[in-house]
Parts: sequence; structure tokens; C-alpha cells
Amino acid sequence: MSDSNTTDFTNPSTFILLGISGLEAAHVWISIPFCTMYAIAILGNFTILLIVKREPCLHGPMYYFLCMLAITDLALCTCTIPKMLSIFWFNSREIYFNACLTQMYFIHCFSVMESGIFVAMAFDRYVAICHPLRHSTILTNSVVAKVGLAVVLRSGTLVLPSLLLLRRWPYCRTNIIPHSYCEHMAVVKLACGDIRISSYYGLFVVFSVTGLDVFFIAMSYIQILRAIFSLPTKDARLKTFETCGSHLCAMLAFYIPGLFSLLTHRFGHNVALHFHILMANLYLLVPPMLNPIIYGVRTKQIRDRLLHLFTHKGF
Repeated sequence: MSDSNTTDFTNPSTFILLGISGLEAAHVWISIPFCTMYAIAILGNFTILLIVKREPCLHGPMYYFLCMLAITDLALCTCTIPKMLSIFWFNSREIYFNACLTQMYFIHCFSVMESGIFVAMAFDRYVAICHPLRHSTILTNSVVAKVGLAVVLRSGTLVLPSLLLLRRWPYCRTNIIPHSYCEHMAVVKLACGDIRISSYYGLFVVFSVTGLDVFFIAMSYIQILRAIFSLPTKDARLKTFETCGSHLCAMLAFYIPGLFSLLTHRFGHNVALHFHILMANLYLLVPPMLNPIIYGVRTKQIRDRLLHLFTHKGF
């Protein structure tokens, strides 16, 4: 590396992403499962969007929220994976300062957005199961659009201060980021001066978003479970729980690795760096890959339409 990577500078023109530190020799091999998961995520989410668009019977709140989730997943993994693969395959490690901050903004923006969509989906299931006769009057197309807009505005507003803080800090330590993408705390640690406000605000966003969203999701599903167990027949209970089970699986796949990655970056000083980076990468890859599989396999309407689509094409 040149001396400019370690000498004083206020506004670096570029950052250097190291990829998965300690596993550089295995980058090409690591890229194979990463590329495969990315391809599955792209194919799966576009398939969900295509099926919902083609089938008028799926034009309802649950599937509109599912389309929002698919678009968010596509954006979330596309923010990082192409650059990550270029590091693994071509050793293309440089990223412009503004591009790095833009990537960081969209990663966290889409993560907050996905959490908000899960809340909306939980509310949709609550209304559909606990107040089925009022579902179509409560969740009209206008309300669904307003919920989607609120989710987008909330994520953009909450993440924007982090971006503005990072732009005002001077950077005088190094421009080397020991990560495969521009993660918030990885960039903050390169700044000079008192960076506690950035760190504290990042924690505030994590705990306020995750805490409030998980609370609302939990309250929705407590009411849903109460309604399920009050159903008269076992078949009705199983059918209703199967619909909700796909939502719970998708939420667990998103929140558990996400919280692990975020908290490890701040408090997991004894966790090996390469393990943390791998987990952070999987956090951005696994939910976008699993969500269309979970909903495609566990949601009967989508599964039936998918089979119909392929058999129709076959004929």
C-alpha cells in the first residue's frame, strides 16, 4: 500500500476494502457460494414479483407487502454483492469516498425498510385472522400505499443523520476498511476526533428500530395465536398457523443474524474478524435468498400459481 493509506488526510478520495481479512487466499472459493446465493435471491425475488403481477387473485395487501419485501431484498443484496464479488475475483478493492458512504446509506436504509415491512406484514396477518370481515375495509389499496410510503420515509429519515455525521468527520488514521463493504461502524472507526455521537446514534437506531418493530410484531402474533387456538377445528388451526409460520421463519432469518452482526461489531472484541465479516455478509445474503423460498414453499397460493406457471409453460 502507498503511504497515503496511513498518513494524515482530511477527505480521502477512496477507501480500500480488504474483503474478508485473514481469508484472502480463499476469496475465490468463498465467492462461489456467495454468487450462488445472490443468483438464487435475484431469481427468487423476481419470480415472486412476476407471479403477483400476473395473477389478479394475488392483488391483495399480503402480496403487495410481499412485493415490497422482494424489491427491498433485491436492492439490499445488490448494494453489496457485485462490489464484493469484484474484490474476490478481480482484487478490485478501491471504492470512492462518496460511493462508500452511498453504499453504507442504502445498506442500512434497506435494512430498516425490511424491518418495517415485516411489521406491516404482521399487522396484515393480525387483521386478516382476528378481524377477517373488516380486512378489506381496513387495509385498502390506499392504506397499503401509505404504509409503504411511511416505511420508506422512516428508513430514509433515521439513517440520514449517520451519513451526514460521517461526511463532516475528518479521516486521519487510514483509508483501509477491514471489511467487504462499507459498514457503518467500520467507517466510523477510521474517523478522527470524538466519534461517540456517531456510535451512540447508530446504537439508538438499532435498538429503537429493532426493539419497537419486534415489540409490535410480537403483540400482533400474540393476538394471532390467541385467535388461532380459539378456532373450532384442528384443520382450521393448522391452516391458519401455516400461513403465519412462513412470516415467522422469514423474520427470524432476518433479525437473528442482523442483531448478531451489529452487536458483534461493537461489543464482540473476542470474535475473530473473519468470522464477523462472514456473518455480516451472510446477513445481507441469507434473508434475500430465503424469503422467496419460504413464501414460495409455505404459502399455498404462491406455490400453486408457481406450479401452474411452469406446467402452463411446459405445455
